[in-house]
Amino acid sequence: MTNPGSVPLEALRGLLPRYTRQLPRYTSYPTVPAWTEAFGPDDLREQLARVSHDVSLYVHVPFCRSLCHFCACNRIITCDPVLPERYLETLGREVTRVRRALPAGVGAAQLHLGGGTPTHLSPDQLRHLVEMVSDAFPVRPNADVSIEVDPRVTTDEHVDAIATCGFDRVSLGVQDFDPVVQAAIRRVQPKAVTRSLVSNLRSVGVSSIGFDLIYGLPFQTRSSFGRTLDDVISLGPDRIALYAYAHVTTVAKHQRGFERGDLPDPETRLDLFCLALRRLIEAGYEYVGLDHFARPVDELARALAEGTLRRNFMGHTTRAGLALLGFGPSAISELPNAYAQNRRDLRKWDCAIEGGELATLRGHTLSEDDVERRFVIARILCHGAVDAAEYTREFGRRFANRFAPELEQLAPLEEDGLLRSASDGSLELSLAGRVLARNVASIFDAYLDAGQRSERPQFSQSV
Repeated sequence: MTNPGSVPLEALRGLLPRYTRQLPRYTSYPTVPAWTEAFGPDDLREQLARVSHDVSLYVHVPFCRSLCHFCACNRIITCDPVLPERYLETLGREVTRVRRALPAGVGAAQLHLGGGTPTHLSPDQLRHLVEMVSDAFPVRPNADVSIEVDPRVTTDEHVDAIATCGFDRVSLGVQDFDPVVQAAIRRVQPKAVTRSLVSNLRSVGVSSIGFDLIYGLPFQTRSSFGRTLDDVISLGPDRIALYAYAHVTTVAKHQRGFERGDLPDPETRLDLFCLALRRLIEAGYEYVGLDHFARPVDELARALAEGTLRRNFMGHTTRAGLALLGFGPSAISELPNAYAQNRRDLRKWDCAIEGGELATLRGHTLSEDDVERRFVIARILCHGAVDAAEYTREFGRRFANRFAPELEQLAPLEEDGLLRSASDGSLELSLAGRVLARNVASIFDAYLDAGQRSERPQFSQSV
């Protein structure tokens, strides 16, 4: 695979404006807009009964204490102590119901708590949640156990609970350290708060700490974001997720007003990404792909090198081949042959579970065509390459014949240096291709028409 450090960033910067468009993030294939409400609880039960190995678990904790104005996630702003208690009661019923639909002996090879803000829960509530889930799904000794936290609400008592619950990886919401940017997005988080939490987590033995950063936020400049990168590198996180700000006022009305001139212009936005790419690589991070970076010794970087990297609704992650079971409002499950999403609204999710049902809102059962295209798209996003011989071993047909129209559409991308192709159709992406992997993958997406590739508002910008 191409060494990112050897590729001139000026060449990449020249390509980005022509390829920046609204595209799926491909945390699934088919992507969520293709799913339907015809897929319901009975369909999910049928799929759960087919699970034969240990699984990955995701629990969505939807609560936050305050509204961050960059955020378009499914969250509930509250200080009401009753809501989390009620949520935990209902969650326990959901876990039990899903457990009963699965074959015996299924344990957890991964457990991830996201949100929202999982540390909105009290330390005792956090312990109770983990005990409840692990009683139903025994957590294996070598399991990857992780949690997302907001440094502003994560106390020393939370850190103790994180340690006793066995979390070995913690992701911190940082976004940007610049005070002007923080004020604009209504998330004031002094560097000292983040620094103190990192120190406390290291002291209790957390082995992997990740930072979430966002570029394209209001009032970000090259110099201000450069200072943020200096601070991030000095704190030494093991992983960094560098997300592009998604300005989606149809979904997040609180973002309205940013477009009056506060947002970086398109050229600056691309410069911010290129600046971060260069600085993080120079600081010793591996470019895992798309928006993920990791230390060479981190499990994420090792998974890239070993070919076991996978992509799901948490972004790039490890341990390919696991089914993912999602719990809580809006949570998504990825089964071997289907996807399912829970109801987004807390009350409707609660009512479904309390009514004795699963909370499935919509889903999709994969066709044979879906499975083959998912394989190709996953290889592009996770490996930066497609091996035609591997495809033939998996599906019993020649890759170049099966996808001849798509390979023809890739010709302009190859001319631009995004990839190299071989006579059998095998592909290898360059650095530019890995940055623009969503553009490459979209060629193999049978659910996108030409208009959707550039106009549909439900997708985020590719860079």
